[in-house]
Amino acid sequence: MEQTTFGAGCFWGVEAAFRQVRGVIATQVGYMGGWQEHPTYEQVCSKTTGHAEVVEVSYDPALVSFEELLQVFWDCHDPTQLNRQGPDIGPNYRSVIFCHSTEQEQAARASLEREQRSGRHRRPIVTEIAPAGTFWRAEEYHQQYLERRGGGSCHW
Repeated sequence: MEQTTFGAGCFWGVEAAFRQVRGVIATQVGYMGGWQEHPTYEQVCSKTTGHAEVVEVSYDPALVSFEELLQVFWDCHDPTQLNRQGPDIGPNYRSVIFCHSTEQEQAARASLEREQRSGRHRRPIVTEIAPAGTFWRAEEYHQQYLERRGGGSCHW
């Protein structure tokens, strides 16, 4: 099993998208990329912690490749919006790939370049690629939020 972490706006819809992928073993939503320890949702939403809302994805590489997960990432949000997704505005909603290895970083950079050249986006991609840091698990009521509430997505 391997892990990767993606930020693509509100973590509810992003988590729902990855939970549909064959080979994804588990997901959990939380916060990464900031400086405050043990941040709460309210603190992250205040835009003072530096964290992004993220989904940590545990997957079986024999069933799904990291490249396939990157494609889900590109497809589930607009990577050209800086510090926002649709009506959600702030650095906590930024587009970011947190890499857990050098191989993930290389694949993420190559994927970003392919995505930019694909012609699917009218504006430049602003997705950040950074080393994974400490993952702070979000409050329990955020875990699998849309699934538990009977909703399928909250896509922009």
